[in-house]
Amino acid sequence: MKTKIFFSFLIISLLYCGGEEKNEISADKIRNYANELYNKGLYAQAVEEYRRYLDNENLPERIQANINYTIGNIYFDRLNDYQNALAYYLKVKHFYPESELINNTNQKIIACLERMDRSSEAGQVLKETTSLDKSQVPENKPGEVVAVIGERKITLGDIEFEMNRELERTPPELRPKDIGKNEKMAFLKQFLTAELLYNKAKRMGLDRDKEVIEGAFRSKKNLMAMKLLQGEFKNKIEIDKEDLELYYEKNKEEFAEKDEDGKIKKQKSLDEVKEEVYNAVLLKKQQEIMDDLLTNLMEAQDVKIFDDKIK
Repeated sequence: MKTKIFFSFLIISLLYCGGEEKNEISADKIRNYANELYNKGLYAQAVEEYRRYLDNENLPERIQANINYTIGNIYFDRLNDYQNALAYYLKVKHFYPESELINNTNQKIIACLERMDRSSEAGQVLKETTSLDKSQVPENKPGEVVAVIGERKITLGDIEFEMNRELERTPPELRPKDIGKNEKMAFLKQFLTAELLYNKAKRMGLDRDKEVIEGAFRSKKNLMAMKLLQGEFKNKIEIDKEDLELYYEKNKEEFAEKDEDGKIKKQKSLDEVKEEVYNAVLLKKQQEIMDDLLTNLMEAQDVKIFDDKIK
């Protein structure tokens, strides 16, 4: 009887152990499940499964660092929970200091502190964790120091240089006649405002924002295209007196005073409308160069347009 009881107990134990083995879920399955939850937008549930995945004692430190960083990113990017995000980024920083994610982690720590309105702490972390690339720091122009941003000095020469750059892009009729202390002071405040906003935006990680990146790319494309065209115009456009006279004679009516019925009251002379004629000729020549350039580029790059497909 005792033998039967022993064997019964043994069978039950084996069945129980076998069932436990059968129900055990591998770490890979847990991670794949967590990834699936994330992809389906179930972020809180994904965090729970990633934490469960971290319970695996056999995970290499590199994987542990990646998962903790991933959890931090979910809190930061998807759940807007900057306190929990900060906790996980700090965990990566302190538990896995050799991780290849450290630089990104430090940036995210700064971004969390900024979003939690702890700008002074964010600035301190920035000082502690980053070293300035000297090649990216503009050299000061000669002059007295008129302001400082942290350790960065702003000289009068810097302000005058930036003002001149702005004036070059301003139509002549809108430029101030005199630039004195008041004008320079106003520009300095404007300059500092832009720098401070930029610094804060960068600490918040907005330089990695998709819309910012896309906007910067589009601006770069447009600027490069404009630079190319400026070079083409500069090398190919020449306007002499004969060009002006010829255009004026062919388009006299464009430069005449007309009444309400469109009849000419007075024909203006070339001398009276010389600037207008010059601008019209310039625009015409620019358009011709652009058309020729575009034709050549389309041929060279084998461009095909299927206009029948546009409805």
